[in-house]
Amino acid sequence: MRILGIDPGTGIMGFGVVDAGQKGVSLVDAGVIRTPAHTPHDERLEDIYDSLTSIFDATKPDACSVEKLFFSKNITTAMSVAEARGVALLVARQHGVPIAEYTPQQIKQTLTGYGKADKKQMQEMVRLQLGLKEVPKPDDAADAIAAAVTHFFMTRA
Repeated sequence: MRILGIDPGTGIMGFGVVDAGQKGVSLVDAGVIRTPAHTPHDERLEDIYDSLTSIFDATKPDACSVEKLFFSKNITTAMSVAEARGVALLVARQHGVPIAEYTPQQIKQTLTGYGKADKKQMQEMVRLQLGLKEVPKPDDAADAIAAAVTHFFMTRA
């Protein structure tokens, strides 16, 4: 099974593609979609749409795992990230790919066994699960990979 994980964001959206099977998970591709800060919001969303469409077309995932949003302070940021997240859900739907959604706490709990793990713990577990020499960079890509690996574990259970 090929799983595309997405860490939503407007300025930086992380993505990570893993192949999952009997022997575990392996990294196929990972990176980020960046949109310029002073670009109109609708253009940024269009850039995200076009980039994600290309990623879906190139990697042909069987499932998409998207991190749910958790914001407690800045509602303006939350709204723009929610819109970018909506674009990701739309692209997955248009490609006929089943969507799974996990909260940050679920992802942390699944990968580390502790729902309040810090970023370094999460990144190290991603590195270990994939047998990588180094932690994936940037952080947004590592978070997206974590979402994909979480889906693998959740569907295996």
